[in-house]
Amino acid sequence: MFVLNEINSIASDYIAEMRDIAIQTDRLRFRTNLERVGAILAYEISRNLSYSAKKIQTPLGISSVQTLKSEIVLATILRAGLPFHQGFLNVFDKAENAFIGAYRGNYQNDNEFEVEMDYISCPDLRDKVLIIIDPMLATGRSMEKAYHGLLRFGIPRQTILASVIGSEAGVRHVNERMSECKLYIGAIDKELDEHYYIVPGLGDAGDLAFGSK
Repeated sequence: MFVLNEINSIASDYIAEMRDIAIQTDRLRFRTNLERVGAILAYEISRNLSYSAKKIQTPLGISSVQTLKSEIVLATILRAGLPFHQGFLNVFDKAENAFIGAYRGNYQNDNEFEVEMDYISCPDLRDKVLIIIDPMLATGRSMEKAYHGLLRFGIPRQTILASVIGSEAGVRHVNERMSECKLYIGAIDKELDEHYYIVPGLGDAGDLAFGSK
């Protein structure tokens, strides 16, 4: 597991602005910060992918370089994931893309809920690196359901999970239930409230990015 804010960087400023109620009302800035953190996590992920040697003709000679060998599929859980996804796509600009409609269903009397999933668009995943992108890792159930839904499009060579903020419970859930996947995350918070929202978290990322449902 890689946790971005364990080492000080400018990413901490972007996450702080997303959390700050005085700043997060600016939807453009919120979306921009999601995109920025996505690009930073994509760079960190890129450090552990496969590369191959290639010779490039420059105006003055031949340069030997290492270029990305891994084939990437970026899978995003709608709708809050869209700006976060764009940050990854800015880095992995040749990646294929998948989109998943997953959301919390109706709450029960005990505040439990089922994750509903009613849409998936995905290319062939066989032998590729799948990166599942969801800004908030609250319970981890949406991430798990999306992962199993995507597997019907083929078994990837490697699966990576990416979030901006997660709860300790959500991180534990994916580590236990999806141990074959590696998690890259911006920050981890301790608690979930009675409605399973991350505390302190930042609120509803989808609403902050695009307005109330």
